[in-house]
Amino acid sequence: MQLADKIRACTLCAEHLPLAPKPIIQLDSEAPILIAGQAPGVRAHQAGKPFADASGDRLRQWLGVNEQQFYNPRLFAIAPMGFCYPGTAQHGDLAPREECAVTWREQVLAALPKRQLTLVLGQYAMAYHLPKRYKTLTAAVQDWHSYWPHTLVLPHPSPRNNRWFKRNPWFEQEILPHLQQRVADLL
Repeated sequence: MQLADKIRACTLCAEHLPLAPKPIIQLDSEAPILIAGQAPGVRAHQAGKPFADASGDRLRQWLGVNEQQFYNPRLFAIAPMGFCYPGTAQHGDLAPREECAVTWREQVLAALPKRQLTLVLGQYAMAYHLPKRYKTLTAAVQDWHSYWPHTLVLPHPSPRNNRWFKRNPWFEQEILPHLQQRVADLL
C-alpha cells in the first residue's frame, strides 16, 4: 500500500525524537479492524513492529487472536496516533507527537474502507476518535454501549495498568466477551 510506505519514510518530527524516526504502522485496505493506539514503545521501535511486548500479549488475549492473525494486515490495521517512539516521561512514555495525526490520520482512515470496528487505546486516541468527551478513560470504557459495535475504548493493555485492571474487574467480565465475539465475527 503506497500510504504505508509514505508513512514509513516520514521524518517530519525527527528533531524532536530521542531515537531515529522509525514509523510503525500496519495498514491494508481490506482490514475490518483498526487498532488506534498512542505511539509505539521502545520495544516496538526496536522490533520494528507494533505491540512487540507484554502489552501486545495482553491485547491479543483480549481479542482472542494469535500472533499470526494479529500481524496480518488484511485483518488488523494498527495505526497509532504517533507512528514513532516519542521518548520517556517521568511516569511512562511521552505523548505522541501531534504532527503525526495532523499529517496522516485522515489519510489512514480513508485508506480503510472496509473498517467495521475501531479499537481505541488510550486518551490521545480517544480524544481523536470519539465525538463525545469523557472526563476519564474509565468513564469512556464504562460507557461502551454508546458507541458499540463500531468503536470500543480500551484501557492500554500495558502491565503499568495492572492496578486499573484490579480495581475494574467488570472490564474483563463484561466487555471482553463482547469484544472477542465481535472480533471472531469480523475475522
